[in-house]
Amino acid sequence: LGSRARALIHVFVVFSFFSTMSEPKNDPPSPAPAASADEKTAAKAQGTTQATPDMRSLLTNPTLVQAVQDQLGSLVGTSSGYIESLPDSVKRRLKALKNLQVEHIKVEAKFYEKVHALELQFLPQYRAVAEKIANIVGGKYEPTDEECQWDSDEGSDDEEKKDEEKLPKPFPEDCKGVPEFWLTAMKNVEVLQDKIFECDEPILKHLIDIELAYTETPGFTLKFHFDSNEYFSDTVLTKTYDLKIEVNSDEPFSFDGPEVVESAGCPINWNKGKNITVKTVKKKQKHKGHGQGRVVTRQIKVDSFFNFFSPPERLEDDDDDPDRVAEIAQDYELGLFFRDRFVPKAVLFFTGDIVDDDDFDGDDEDDELEGDEDEDEEGDPNFKPSNNAAEVKECKQQ
Repeated sequence: LGSRARALIHVFVVFSFFSTMSEPKNDPPSPAPAASADEKTAAKAQGTTQATPDMRSLLTNPTLVQAVQDQLGSLVGTSSGYIESLPDSVKRRLKALKNLQVEHIKVEAKFYEKVHALELQFLPQYRAVAEKIANIVGGKYEPTDEECQWDSDEGSDDEEKKDEEKLPKPFPEDCKGVPEFWLTAMKNVEVLQDKIFECDEPILKHLIDIELAYTETPGFTLKFHFDSNEYFSDTVLTKTYDLKIEVNSDEPFSFDGPEVVESAGCPINWNKGKNITVKTVKKKQKHKGHGQGRVVTRQIKVDSFFNFFSPPERLEDDDDDPDRVAEIAQDYELGLFFRDRFVPKAVLFFTGDIVDDDDFDGDDEDDELEGDEDEDEEGDPNFKPSNNAAEVKECKQQ
């Protein structure tokens, strides 16, 4: 780092240190007891430091805080001066290496185009397996004894079977298929669980399949199949994501594989009084002239999983609203999660054999420790999903 960077970082460290020491307390003011001579001596020996009132006012000055943050932000991407200090002959070769890097990126883009072609080629085979899963889950097909054989069954002793028999059964023995399969699987995934609210659950119990289809142009469609229900007349709700696989000639080094450029949902034909994504608000308004009032009724959006089918509009080039950028990025990431992890492995998310561990970070040793803990919980073949209603977020619907 250059001297300017080091100086600013030093200022920031000192600033942070004194900020933590001078945080205002919300306790009611009370006279502090006078410290004894021994306490003063001990405090001095321990190097106890207190920020003076002038220091506190300085550190809580919003102008100063913003100035330090702006200066630190300006360091991002700032050159340390090392490349500029290299001999001209080396800098000349670096330009050639950059050109080769662009060639590598173009090859990578072609690779992803081939990957998409393979996805289309193998889609019928994937779908054939997915349809068998859907038939068993939906109770349309009862698997044979041979199809139900699983290696872990051989290791179960009589004692374990007796313990299992004592557990309360959430569904009758003669139930069909796997009740609430998709809802349970989704609630076993943190990133999806956070999107499900109490008002969503009765509807998601009618979800019988999530179908993944790839489009000819780079992209994919998620098809949510529902059986007949009291909430809406649709049997399929769709969400489509368009991808782009191309290298920007102006910024070739920004290429990082296929990129979602837009998503599109679908209208939901809600039955009367069953739309859980909005609530009706009535407000009285007075006329400025004659003082007579009127009641204005309007609908406002509320939290619901089904807002997933009404994605935010695509950003314009000059729109850099951080809230909208974050909302769109979250929508794209959720769609990719459905495509890459959840739909292909929904059975394992349901049983708890796997959990979504993409958010875990750290070295290999930490990963091994995390894995050991997961094996004791969600990785346990006897894992049972939580049915605690207190863990379900409540819809803000009135």
